[in-house]
Amino acid sequence: MSILKLKDGRDFDYISNDSQSEVGILFHHGTPGECTGWQKWFRELAGIKAVAASRPGYGLSDRRRARTVASDIEDQSQLLEFLGINRFVSIGWSGGGPHAINMTRHPNCVGAITLAGVGEWGNKDLNFLEGMGPENHEEFGAALNGEADIENWMQKNYPGFANVQGSDLIESFGGLIGDADKRALTPEVAEVDAKSFRRALSKGYYGWLDDDLAFVQSFGFDLSQVTKPVLVWQGDDDFMVPRAHSEWLAKHIPTAKLNFVPGHGHISLGESYRSEIIEQALNLLA
Repeated sequence: MSILKLKDGRDFDYISNDSQSEVGILFHHGTPGECTGWQKWFRELAGIKAVAASRPGYGLSDRRRARTVASDIEDQSQLLEFLGINRFVSIGWSGGGPHAINMTRHPNCVGAITLAGVGEWGNKDLNFLEGMGPENHEEFGAALNGEADIENWMQKNYPGFANVQGSDLIESFGGLIGDADKRALTPEVAEVDAKSFRRALSKGYYGWLDDDLAFVQSFGFDLSQVTKPVLVWQGDDDFMVPRAHSEWLAKHIPTAKLNFVPGHGHISLGESYRSEIIEQALNLLA
């Protein structure tokens, strides 16, 4: 774990492996989340640089007010330059999905992979909340009412995840996970994920709050202008980001290919198909 001092003086929290390669994979965590949650993916990578950063407000990264999905490229670009990465694939899970796609605008990005990634708010052909668990309806409803309302929601709800233990995780997710994800959350997986949630929220809830505000507005870049390959992974037992989101992304990104996996959920997807996803990333880099 390291801290990069950004040009505007903010701390940017990141992890990387010990590879000196100029070719890499840049990972984007979910909502809420932080960089160390990707460490189990790093173990399957050798001879290639693996990097993940905590978005502003998460982990040890300083907050950046009014950030958008599009603005994330500014912080990530400074990290890539600092690490000397001149060719990379961008992978994002859940709330990190659109952030991964956003990086295709970077000249050194050769493609992106999104895992149950969220679609863009405000489009007539995507009912953003349909199929989500009740907790997401409440959370995004508060975000739509503005910063004051979502901050009140955070003050009531974030402590549960800021202090969550692995043994509590399934109950804490409530109606946001189905049978596939409950099976995927073995005691070992649940403890690793709970540790990441605790670190994500260790300095407060502003990373989570700012993610929510970013997701109830346009991404800030045009999906129809994406020219690099985008591989979209999705299951149908997902109540955090329902399959309609990935289907919508695949429809609106000209270069997208949908990898639909029946019977999988939001968490089980990455747990079960990690090796295949990494292989796809390496093929994009070949």
